[in-house]
Parts: sequence; C-alpha cells; structure tokens
Amino acid sequence: MAADTVDPEGGLPIPQRYWSILAIGLAITMAVLDSAVANIALPTIAHEFRVDPSDAIWIVNAYQLAIVVSLLPLASLGEIVGYARVYQFGLALFTAASLLCALSDTLLGLTLARILQGVGAAGIMAINAALVRFTYPRRRLGRGIGINALVVSTSSAVGPSVAAAILSVAPWQWLFAINVPIGVVTIAIAVWALPRTQTVPRRFDVVSALLNALAFGLVISGIDLLTRSNRAGWGAAALLGGLAAGGGLAARELNRTHPLLPLDLMRIPVFALSIATSVCSFCAQMLALVSLPFHFERSLGRSAVETGLLLTPWPIAVGAMAALSGRLADRLPSAVLGGIGLLTLAAGLALLAFLPAGAGNLDISWRMAVCGAGFGLFQTPNNRTMIAAAPPHRSGAAGGMLATARLTGQTLGATLVAIVFALAPGRGETLTLALAAALSLAGAASSLARLPSQRAR
Repeated sequence: MAADTVDPEGGLPIPQRYWSILAIGLAITMAVLDSAVANIALPTIAHEFRVDPSDAIWIVNAYQLAIVVSLLPLASLGEIVGYARVYQFGLALFTAASLLCALSDTLLGLTLARILQGVGAAGIMAINAALVRFTYPRRRLGRGIGINALVVSTSSAVGPSVAAAILSVAPWQWLFAINVPIGVVTIAIAVWALPRTQTVPRRFDVVSALLNALAFGLVISGIDLLTRSNRAGWGAAALLGGLAAGGGLAARELNRTHPLLPLDLMRIPVFALSIATSVCSFCAQMLALVSLPFHFERSLGRSAVETGLLLTPWPIAVGAMAALSGRLADRLPSAVLGGIGLLTLAAGLALLAFLPAGAGNLDISWRMAVCGAGFGLFQTPNNRTMIAAAPPHRSGAAGGMLATARLTGQTLGATLVAIVFALAPGRGETLTLALAAALSLAGAASSLARLPSQRAR
C-alpha cells in the first residue's frame, strides 16, 4: 500500500497508475451496469415474487434514490478520511449488497439490499472523478477523464445485452451474484493501487447530510408523484418539503469553509457554468432516450428488437468521441469543445424530431450517431473543467457535484417526458425531442459563456 500522499500535479507513477485505472474502471463499470441490468429482469422478478409490476419498479427506484441522496455526503467524507478509503468502503458495501440481492427471496428484502447497493455505488461514483484527478498527471487529465467516460458509456451501452445474456443461461439472481467475485478482485487491487491524498481535519456534518437526504429524496419523489394524477397532492407536499429542506441546507452551508453542499465551488464562475451546462445536457439526453423508443415503435412502426438496435449508435458514438475529446480537452478550451458538441447534439435531435414517416433504419442510425458524437464531444471537456476548476483538496466535492448534476439532469428529463406525454398525448414524442434540442442549445450557450475566463490548456 502506498503510504505517501500523491502530488495532484504529477499523478501516480507507472505501473501503479495503470493498476489504479483498472480498479477505477472495474468499480464504475459495476455501478453503471447495475443501473441498467435490473430493468431487464423486472418482469421476471415481479412474476417470481408475485407482485404487481408497479411495485417491482422500486427495485430500480430504490437503487437510484439511494445514490442521489448519498453522493454529496460521501464526497464530503472523502475529503475528511481520504478518497481511497471511501472508494474502498463503497466497493465493499456494493459487493456485499450484491450478494444480499442474489440471496433475497422477497421484494422487501431485495429492495432493502438494493438501497445498500445504491449507497455503495454512491461511494464509487462520488469519489470516481477525484481519484481520476490524482491518478493522472495534470497534463493528461483530459485523456484520463475521456477514458473514464468511455468506460461509463460502454457499460451503459452493453448493460441490456449483458443482462439478456445472463438471463438466457441463468436465473435473475446471477445479475447480482456476478458482482461478488469481480468486486473482491477490485477491492484487492484498490487497496494497493489507489492514490493516497491529503485529508482535511474536520468533523463530518451529520445535520447537513440529513438535510441533503431530505432535500434530494423528497424533491425527486415529489416530482415523480406529481406525474401520477391519483397522488398529485402527496407529490406537491413532498416537493414543498424537499424545497424547504434544500433551503435550510443552503442557509446552513452558506458561510462554511468546506460545505457539504459545495456553494464555495459554485462561486467559481467556470465551475457554476459547467454545472449548468451538465444539467442541461443530461436533461436533454434523458428526454431523448426515454421518448425515442415510443417514437420508433408508435410513430415509425419498429419492433422492440429493432428499437433496441436503433438506440445503440448513440452510446457507441459517445464512447468513440469521448476518447478523442479527452485528448483535445488537454489542448483546447472546453468552452469551445462543449459548445460545438452541444450544438451538434441539438442538430441531431432536431433531425430526429422531424424524421419522415417512411424513414429507413439507416436514416435513423446516422442521426442517432450525430447525437452521440455531439454528446461525447461535450462530456469529457466539461467534466475536466469541473474537476480542474476546484482546488485539489475540494476534488471530492467537485466529483460529487459532477455526479449530482448528471443524476439531477437525468431525473428532470425523465419527469419532463411524463409531463409532456400527459399534456400532449398525440404529439408527445416530437415535442420532447424539440424540447431536448432547445435544452441542448441552452447548454451550448452556457458552455460558450465560459470562454472569456478560460485559457487553452
């Protein structure tokens, strides 16, 4: 185990750097895959447990909600006890919870295990970007974040295929059990290879952590309930309670030196604009990816299998462009790269919104690839800027906000799809794609607004 703390400018020496990259990649792959594989197994699990599909959805929701409410507290804890320790805790909890998921024989037991698994995944996601920052030398940080983005996008793309392959030869329990041996190996590598960083001697703010959980948990649950006509009242009450908790958290954190909610970082213009750009882009992405299956099947007459294949060019193009944009991000301003990327995404979304009724699969595929290429060109430079804009000792908070912005945008996007579909049942798909294009343009404007304060790197 490396005892000395690592220089944030120089990164880790080789070969330790390569082992650290492997540990980071394996862990984030498992966390991202488990966001997708459970979706595929929901009908099977609901049938086996003899529960309604609407109840089985909590297997997915519990995991996502646990991640969202845990990200910022665990990022803050990483600054206090060390990023490597929190990452190893997240890995260990994720691995143990995966075993509990595989052994669960009731919906309640599986849901509780998924909550624990979500907290473990949050420990991985909240610290991921900070560890990437300390693993690579600063001059290659963009390349490192690009590789990380490639791993994430590839994991998202292959998630449904991996789940389908496992379910074709084994029961659903193996979707979770397969994490156990991989997790044990990853922990062994992480204990030796992950960078040791300087810590900040302070107390963990339990009250702020609880307010954070209430704010994010109630707001997200409230928005979800508002889309259900029979629970709109409960949704409004939860949303108001979440906003009140968020206001209390902001007031508590306003003048703290190391706030759990990183308002200190939001005072850095480049960081704040990067967060706004990220929320807009991920909201646009989710608007498109949730509505496109309906568009392909209901408007264009594609089968479910064809729809799955037609969605694939997007994540493939994201992964391919992420590696290239990582190299470019070390040389060119992210304001320009992000602006061009999101303008490209907006163009691709507009092209999809106005697809003719007789469009062929090739017509759809190249438009999807344009969207993915635009998103991939934006993502890595934007993430690099967010991480590099924060002081090294606040890398955990920056990484936590990066993940929070992504999940917030995705949650808002999915909710907006439900609202638009409810308000315009005949034109919902086209309107959501148009709204996604508009949000991409807003993100491009936010990205380009960073240009005056950026220098080519």
